[in-house]
Amino acid sequence: MMTRLNWGLIGGGEGSQIGPAHRLGAGLDGLFTFAAGALDHRSDAGRDYGRRLGLAPDRAYGDWREMLEGERNRPDRVDLVTVATPNATHFEITKAFLQAGFHVLCEKPMTITVEEGEEIVRLSRETGKICAVNYGYTGYSLVRHMRAMVARGDIGRVRLVVAEFAHGHHADAADADNPRVRWRYDPAQAGVSAQFADCGIHAMHMASFVTGQEVERLSADTASCIESRVLEDDAMVNFRMTGGTVGRLWTSSVAIGRQHGLTIQVFGETGGLRWAQEQPNQLYYMPLGQRLQVIERGEAGLSPEADRSSRVTIGHAEGMPLAFANIYKDLAEAIRARAEGRAIDPAADLYPKAEDGLRSMAAVYAVAASGKAMGEWQDARPPMFR
Repeated sequence: MMTRLNWGLIGGGEGSQIGPAHRLGAGLDGLFTFAAGALDHRSDAGRDYGRRLGLAPDRAYGDWREMLEGERNRPDRVDLVTVATPNATHFEITKAFLQAGFHVLCEKPMTITVEEGEEIVRLSRETGKICAVNYGYTGYSLVRHMRAMVARGDIGRVRLVVAEFAHGHHADAADADNPRVRWRYDPAQAGVSAQFADCGIHAMHMASFVTGQEVERLSADTASCIESRVLEDDAMVNFRMTGGTVGRLWTSSVAIGRQHGLTIQVFGETGGLRWAQEQPNQLYYMPLGQRLQVIERGEAGLSPEADRSSRVTIGHAEGMPLAFANIYKDLAEAIRARAEGRAIDPAADLYPKAEDGLRSMAAVYAVAASGKAMGEWQDARPPMFR
């Protein structure tokens, strides 16, 4: 019987939007035991919530520093730490745990600056420890099948990729002082970008994940449709990729009527593909000159990547926590492969890495600079990758 890995969570406390998805994802396959946590910036609340979730009293920590010291020398210390705290804290916490020899899964954005991102990439390489970034939507089975179809040439050379992540949940100008909304548009808390850094990077990473290409340069038109906002709530980004693919990306938080709004379309020489996160069980495939085909999650004859990441029988819904679970499943395989000195299963080597988090941060700064310069094209690559 395979021994479970120990898992720890920082952030994601009671009432958190993202905490339950991580706990469900990490626990779904029986690969991780939730062993330690520092769940709230209020130490007593964090300890109390951790105990109520079943953590041992001495492993329900008051803050991340206490957790680092408490776990550092334990023989049963956590194998993987998830960082699900506010954006500005990601770098400091991730750096500290990598330096102490822990594997880390960090929520996006991985850092606030490009320089911090480059430091995390170097540190992950130097320590030999995994630093993954939670672009969790790449865990969906049919997104992985889409990637496999592109890689094996089912639609020929990719000409165009169109990605969207648009919702309307910040469209009410009267909601401007809501603390859950306000911080996202405050440069002191959010950095140089709001909507693109929050949602647009998911869509851009998805474009890279599916096509197997990286973004080289971009041009952006950014806008604050609610004029009181300093940072953008809408952006249109044109980009060019390493394989010559043309990219178009729209992201918005004022698109009333859109709920989640993450979609990806890929158009090649001999076919096209379309997938939407709100209907994740179907992938639409149009071969050139033929009829539209609907590929169903869980059907026979899909790729190993899709089969490995599908758990529920065909016709039943799989949602976001199961997509997160695929990231955790990948990480469990990666951690075990490193410990055993063997190669990782290729179908599991799909989790987003520190390099992806760094590329996203470089794109954020490029979008901000281009928006201020009326769409002037910018180099979207981090300096260390140029």
